[in-house]
Amino acid sequence: MKITGEMLIGASALRGSDATLRAFDPARNTELEPAFGGGGAAEVARACELAEEAFDPFRRASLETRAEFLEAIADNLLALGDALIERASVESALPKARIEGERARTIGQLKLFASLVREGRWIGATLDSAQPDRKPLPRPDLRLQKIPVGPVAVFGASNFPLAFSVAGGDTASAFAAGCPVVVKAHPAHLGTSELVGRAIQKAVADSGLPEGVFSLVVGAGNAIGEALVAHPAIRAVGFTGSRRGGLALIDIAAKRAEPIPVFAEMSSVNPLFALPGALAARADTLATGFVDSVTLGVGQFCTNPGLVIALEGPHLQEFIDAASAALEKKGAQTMLTAGIAAAYADGVKARDKTGIERVATGAKTDASCGALPALYQASAEQFLATPPLEDEIFGPTSLIVVCADEDEMLAVARHLEGQLTATLHLESDDFEFAKRLLPILERKVGRILANGFPTGVEVSYAMVHGGPFPATSDSRSTSVGALAIERFLRPVCYQDLPAALLPQALSDDNPLNLWRLRDGELGPN
Repeated sequence: MKITGEMLIGASALRGSDATLRAFDPARNTELEPAFGGGGAAEVARACELAEEAFDPFRRASLETRAEFLEAIADNLLALGDALIERASVESALPKARIEGERARTIGQLKLFASLVREGRWIGATLDSAQPDRKPLPRPDLRLQKIPVGPVAVFGASNFPLAFSVAGGDTASAFAAGCPVVVKAHPAHLGTSELVGRAIQKAVADSGLPEGVFSLVVGAGNAIGEALVAHPAIRAVGFTGSRRGGLALIDIAAKRAEPIPVFAEMSSVNPLFALPGALAARADTLATGFVDSVTLGVGQFCTNPGLVIALEGPHLQEFIDAASAALEKKGAQTMLTAGIAAAYADGVKARDKTGIERVATGAKTDASCGALPALYQASAEQFLATPPLEDEIFGPTSLIVVCADEDEMLAVARHLEGQLTATLHLESDDFEFAKRLLPILERKVGRILANGFPTGVEVSYAMVHGGPFPATSDSRSTSVGALAIERFLRPVCYQDLPAALLPQALSDDNPLNLWRLRDGELGPN
């Protein structure tokens, strides 16, 4: 499939005239062909109007139609073959093997949501039978289902050109809920975005759905994204990126005549607690695994372990020595964009100025847009007194916080901002202290791991990829896993509605064969 440099507005492909954009190859420090025509408010308005027109027909399509649509997108992505892998790799400087794995994850989550749609549990069908003889007042017939909120705006992420982008988790979960989607392409992945967008556009047409179910807009600067969030047809926003970017969108959404939710994944340092038993048993192997996790993908994972918290002592020093030796062997690697590389360099310089100790630096190489790994150490007292040490630095760096005793470690845990993850490395003799630590972490994070590393997010029914602010804008949500569909649904109750007007999900004969909660009993009733 040829990349044309066009945006996709419903069934049409058109070249914007507001700006000219080019994707960039960070590994070779060169711009890529073709040039893209950036759009503006007019293209956003047209995409949103089409999405609004498509909303009712799309949400009323059968569950099977919606599921087959998601599967068609997955099939079309696979059919793009090497062209998609090569373009995504060039635009991101990520190895082809990583992109192939990400494509598999993207296809997998589309199929997961197709399965979820068919199951129908997410509808939340609930029936409370009328009680006309109840005293002192009769109870009416009450029935509840969840319906889609409306058209959703999705912003492509920089660090996952497939899994968190045009056909990523936000788009897949919104489609599963029955919401049309307007995607704003990430400027670093223009060619990849067009290829994936055309795969979705084809699936819309082949499924017989209204053209406004999907659009892809491209634009320079922030104006096009701001116009998208401000458009009255948009009813929710999915965003993965910086805290600054997320907060800007939240502000726009809150100031609308009708405010809407922004589900923004923004900032996390993902603390790793190395408890004494674990350090005594396996300091060396723990250190190696930690460094591999910190530098995986040049540290450009939202679950990168940017903080280690441990008790001072000889076993901790053994860990620090082993981690330093491992990190010093890691060379600079190319980051996703020149802007991200510059931000990483600025973040490291700012950390150096805090006066804490840099205990290890990676091996220098000549990588374009490169990031040199760095490992720091600070006392708990320094950490608690120096707010900038809590800031996320997006890249291959981490900070080891040395605590004098268990109470100081608990104080550090209480002090932390909201996080996506927290990791416990522990042995059985650490369990008693872990029981004190876990209640604190449950209030702070969305996912708690034991004896692993957070850089890896399984797409499943139980996964939570979210957390208290600033990890996300809404701690009740997740952007990965089956529960992500809940972001784009809202409940509606029907009181004494005539049977002929009831939605299928709430009909007495249960034509969709759903498991429903009927008079307090859950089953296929």
